[in-house]
Amino acid sequence: MPRIIYDSDSNVQPKSTTRRRRSFTIFLAEEKVIADILLWRNKYLSAGLLAGATVIWFLFEVAEYHFLTLLCHISITTMLVVFIWSNVAALMDRYPPSIPKVILSEDAFRKFALSFHAKLTRGISILHDIASGKDLRLFLLAIALLWVVSVVGNCCSSLSLLYLGFLCIHTLPALYERYEDEVNHLAVRGSQDLHTFYRKLDSTVLNRIPRGPIKKMR
Repeated sequence: MPRIIYDSDSNVQPKSTTRRRRSFTIFLAEEKVIADILLWRNKYLSAGLLAGATVIWFLFEVAEYHFLTLLCHISITTMLVVFIWSNVAALMDRYPPSIPKVILSEDAFRKFALSFHAKLTRGISILHDIASGKDLRLFLLAIALLWVVSVVGNCCSSLSLLYLGFLCIHTLPALYERYEDEVNHLAVRGSQDLHTFYRKLDSTVLNRIPRGPIKKMR
């Protein structure tokens, strides 16, 4: 297994780190709206999403608001606003409120469905490759991560866990862009330690597991 060597006194970055940075940059370049949100280039939109997610978490977790009750209250408030707006607009000779065509666009729904289907298919394919055991290290890492998530799930509610994940997704890319060199240095050091641990585990435990002969399929 090849080792990644990182020289702290050199400005040369490992190929794997450079490749990850290039792929991350290409992804953000293709998804400009997502990049503006995750990297806080559009501060008002990013702050609005963070405030909205925080309000939702506060209502359901802290205030213990029920989803059906909240949905009914939002619907009542919306209907009252539209009713008042429509009547005031008629008295002042103005146009009543209308639903934008973008919201009910058939083409937008079709694109969203196709994009969701493609990402779901890709995710299922990746999970199938991991579960098949082709890469034993990746399989063990996935098992360990799922176990950690299950332990964390017992300590907090699902909504709090989703909110924590949203905070990580919403803040970590911007922090990575700001402290990229330091993060890459720690990531390479951690990768070296992980490779060393895996080699020890493979030589002391995994290689000693008896395996039967592989039968060829006819």
